[in-house]
Order: sequence, then structure tokens, then C-alpha cells
Amino acid sequence: MQNKVLIIDFGSQYTQLIARRIRELFIYCEISPFNNLPSDMDQFKAVVLSGSPFSVNQTNSPDIDLKMILGSKPIIAICYGAQLVAKKFNGIVKNSNSREYGRANLSFIDEDCSLFEGINVNNQVWMSHGDTISKLPSGAKVIASTNSVSNAAYSIDSLNLYALQFHPEVFHTENGLKIFENFFLKELKFIKEWNPESFIDRTVKELKSEISDEKVILGLSGGVDSSVAAILLDRAIGKNLHCIFVNNGLLRKNEFNEVLDQYIGMGLNVKGIDASDKFINGLKGIIDPEIKRKIIGNTFIEVFDEESKKISNAKWLAQGTIYPDVIESISVKGPSATIKSHHNVGGLPEKMNLKVIEPLKMLFKDEVRRIGNSLNMSKEILNRHPFPGPGLGIRILGEVDYESIALIQEADKIYIDSLKKWKLYNKIWQAGSILLPVKSVGVMGDERTYERCVAIRAVVSTDGMTADWYEFPNDFLKEVSNTIINKVKGINRVVYDISSKPPATIEWE
Repeated sequence: MQNKVLIIDFGSQYTQLIARRIRELFIYCEISPFNNLPSDMDQFKAVVLSGSPFSVNQTNSPDIDLKMILGSKPIIAICYGAQLVAKKFNGIVKNSNSREYGRANLSFIDEDCSLFEGINVNNQVWMSHGDTISKLPSGAKVIASTNSVSNAAYSIDSLNLYALQFHPEVFHTENGLKIFENFFLKELKFIKEWNPESFIDRTVKELKSEISDEKVILGLSGGVDSSVAAILLDRAIGKNLHCIFVNNGLLRKNEFNEVLDQYIGMGLNVKGIDASDKFINGLKGIIDPEIKRKIIGNTFIEVFDEESKKISNAKWLAQGTIYPDVIESISVKGPSATIKSHHNVGGLPEKMNLKVIEPLKMLFKDEVRRIGNSLNMSKEILNRHPFPGPGLGIRILGEVDYESIALIQEADKIYIDSLKKWKLYNKIWQAGSILLPVKSVGVMGDERTYERCVAIRAVVSTDGMTADWYEFPNDFLKEVSNTIINKVKGINRVVYDISSKPPATIEWE
């Protein structure tokens, strides 16, 4: 590719959003932590400096040698990045009463600045900074202000640098994408070369070249990522791809057989393995969610390894890893605190002595779906909501047993079928049912009941990094609740989870 952008990550919670915004313009970009930059910087035609939770005035705050890029590559510096440039070039950054958090409006815009072409005064932007630039760096001029912050944005023409104290990448900034468009497409004349068709052609060629005539093993999950990876590999190497689809007994009702039939219909070389009893028996008596995840993961490794040994002379293990997984593993301060174990199972490459191939490792989830659409993949798989690797094992709070699985499968089927019936399924990022480890009193007919409670969850999101709960019509909630309670013996109460992420996570465990 001719045009590549490097995003230098100083630890901002919004760094992935910068990448997604640039990718929306069909421009390829990569994220690298400030302390682990690529050895070949010449491959990148422009650089973005991200924000950070740190202050540039803190001891041991993130830092790089700006001289290696300033003047040699066009730069957009955002928030912390703008303050870092200011501090290093004789500006002053200080903590003051001019701090801003949340929405603000631009009270001044330099009409001659190409970065703000088509953007008017009073445009809303999103601020998130405690420090402010009280004195501009050498050679800089103000290009935007708010009522509270005079130096909301500045430029240094001699260095081809723009610096913004606000965050153009977040959706709360009106015309944020327009700012990136003005910079990359209009000013720098970047070519729109990052699109599904070019990705497919390039990836298939690379896979053919790298794998040649060797065999590849891929664990299918029924989800979008592994399915798209399988289709790409199938195009590249055909029957040398050996797919294994494991039933852990923790899938949705009838899902194993339905999805297996879809894979066979897609022409994939796939084998279905029903290991339900092994998984479920291994979870007996376990209530801690992290232990459950580890047991499910380790059992999958055992089953997958056993089946893989039946495929002679396999050299590769393919995985549906996507870009957010890669970014997490190379985060600025190392892997973030463990909120919950990632559902991608580790340990397989070492155990099986295979080389790893990850054809989707530079894609975000929405890009994976676009690739799948260009590959003419089944809409039923392509539009399927994300589903956790441990499956219902972490949607049953408390001990997992056959009775609990049957209850949640029945309730969840009613819920998901209702979403499709009301034409709500495709408006929602992820939906699912959670069986709670409590019983409550109810009345059915003239009899007292003391049965389980199920929570239903539905969120809207772009990539799962943040999510808001979906506002259902009351009649929908009424219908779902009544149907579950009337048809699923053992459940007498339904509640709806109205928590957003953050502070809650999408899954309960």
C-alpha cells in the first residue's frame, strides 16, 4: 500500500477510535505503543499522536523523540500529543482553571486553515483534558478556540503539524471525521486503497504464498471472525484447510447442528465434534467465573488437540484473531488488568507445535463483517451477534448443569426468536439471556412458585468497546416476559438489564 498511517499510542482510551475513524476513509493505519515503535518508520506517510491519561508534567509520563518524525512526516497531535509537542518546543502546559471535560463549542476557527474547511464556528467538540496549553510552542499559531480554552487547536506550518486539544475521533465531536478527511484526503491526497475487495485479493495471495501446499487447522466457533477467516483460507488453499467445530454443550438451542449444516453448505472442509458431556461434567460444582472460563478453555484445548492429531502433517493453526485483540496484547503499559479472560483460547500453538496464521489480525469487527459481505457469506452467520467463547457457561451464574443449560436455552431461544420476529435483531449489537443464581416467589394459577429468574440483555455498539442498552418498546418486553414465564417451567421472573458499558461489561461474567 502506498498510504499508511501510524498512530502512536500514549495510552488513551480513545486510540482505537482514531484508527476506526481513519479506516472509515478507506485509509490503512496501525497502532503502536510509544515504547514499542516499528523499526521501519519509512513505511508510514503520516503520523497521529494520541491522547493519554497522563499529564505531560508528570514524572515518567509517556515520551518519544519527536525529532525523528517532526518535519519529515505530516502529523496530527491529539490532546496529550498536542501538549507533548508544545512542551518540547518551548510552549507551556499547565494545570489550570481552563480544563475542560465533555462537550464544548468552537468559538473561533481560522478560516484559512484547510483542516477546518467546511466546519463552522459553534461546531461541537469533545474535550477531555486537565492540562491546558497556556503558551504555544515556537512557530505555532492558533487555528481554533473555545470560550474556555484559547489554544484549542494550533498548527506549525513549517513542520506540517496540526495539534488539537479536543478529540476528533469520538462521535460527540461533530464533523470529527471531516477533520480527518480534510487532512488525509484533501491536503495529503491519500488514496482510498483500504477496502474489502483489495483486502481479499491481497490476503488470498499472501496466504497462498505463505502456506503453499501445507495443511491448516482452524477451530470454527459459529461466529463471524472464525467464519470469515475460514472462507479466506478456503479461497487460498481449498481442501488443505481442515476446520473443526466443537460442540461444548454450552451453545444456544439447536445451534450446533444448524451452524454445522451452514458450514457444510458453504463448501468448507469441516468436521463437527460433540464433546458436550466432557465440558459439562468438567464444570460440576464450579461457580467462580474465571475458573469456569479456564476449565472450558483447557477442555477445548484437549478436545481440539485430540482431533487435530487425526489430521496428518498439519503445519499451521489458523485463528480468527482481530485487531482489538492484537492491540490489547501490546498495550502501552502491558496487558490491561484482567477483567475477564479472553475467550480466544491460548496454549494451542505451543502444545501442538504449529505455526500460527491470523488473516484478520489487522481488522476491526465491522471491517470483518464488510469482508464477509464481499465474500458473499451467509447473512445468517454474517449478522450473528457476538457470542462468548465459553458460551452459556458464563451466562449461567453459579454452577453449570444440564438442568440450568436447558432452562437458559429455552428462555434464550424465545428471546432471540422474538427479536427476529419484531425485526429488532439487526438493530442490536449483542443480545442474550442470563440465568441468575437466585429463586423468587411467584404465583401461577392459584399456586405459589419458587423458581429461577432470568435477565435479558441487549446493547447497541460499534465495536464492543463501549455499549449502551437498547430501549425496547414496552410491548416487546411484555411479550418476551410473558412467553418465557408461561412456556419455560422453572422460570417465574424476567428482568431487563439497563446497564451501559462502562461501567458494566456486556457479559455478566
